[in-house]
Amino acid sequence: MSAENAPKRAGANALTEAIDAFLAHAADELNLSPATCSAYRRDLAHFAQWCQSQDIDSPDRVDSVAMRSYAAAEHRRGLNPRSIQRALSALRRLFGYLRREKLVEHDPLAGVRAPRFRPPLPRPLDVDQVLALLNIPEEDELATRDRAMLELFYASGLRVSELAAMSWDRLDCRQGLARVFGKGRRERLVPVGRHALAALDRWRQMQAISNETAGRIFTSIKGRPLGVRAIQKRVAYWSERQGLDQRVHPHQLRHSFASHILESSGDLRAVQELLGHANLSTTQIYTHLDFQHLARIYDQAHPRAKKRKGG
Repeated sequence: MSAENAPKRAGANALTEAIDAFLAHAADELNLSPATCSAYRRDLAHFAQWCQSQDIDSPDRVDSVAMRSYAAAEHRRGLNPRSIQRALSALRRLFGYLRREKLVEHDPLAGVRAPRFRPPLPRPLDVDQVLALLNIPEEDELATRDRAMLELFYASGLRVSELAAMSWDRLDCRQGLARVFGKGRRERLVPVGRHALAALDRWRQMQAISNETAGRIFTSIKGRPLGVRAIQKRVAYWSERQGLDQRVHPHQLRHSFASHILESSGDLRAVQELLGHANLSTTQIYTHLDFQHLARIYDQAHPRAKKRKGG
């Protein structure tokens, strides 16, 4: 639907008419879902109101400066980065449509980025909670397998997908190392602690070997490889069975591994290598150390922070 055929609202200016035309196009020709159309309508209506407050009444008057100002205004009013990203996505669709219809010649969103959104990380378990989770009584084959699985998770800080794909030929028990293929098929070596190695050896002695596993470490009792979802369920099962006060997700063990290593060593680069992060900035989200811990370190280490005895 072209802009001249779109229904016009009372008091509409060129910008609101262009938005109406785009929304009609999105519903009638792009076949976007009602929920998506509703979200676009809401975000674009709010943008139109902001433009009105800035005396911007036409889409060709919207430039990159205006778009950055709008994103900054949304941030100042408390909108979270994900919501700002969604609003800018709606505006990109709008101006892409307007350029195709030759109603504007420029792209006001070129080079405009929303504040970076990072999904919240699960709270790391403390060491006592991890030990309680790992202390699984090996009553049967499943328990033996699951203990080995959890021990390797925490010992090496693996992603759940990496753990599911682990095979025996990637494990060097003599050196205490595992060869892991992470995101982008990037290969790294990770250490495997003695408790994990012992648990893995106990599981290997009773594992049902099947040709279809391709040597996978973690399989069902019938020898079929465990998938990511099955591993998630087993971690949740043991967190409840072992009496933890929360449902544990596999990524929580990876986060706990990173936090505990970083808290003890302070070596962010080493943690980056162990986690298999391509960029150090990704690793920095694991540095949410307990402020009280940081305060203690500061008090102990900084010459001007040490309290005098007796006051």
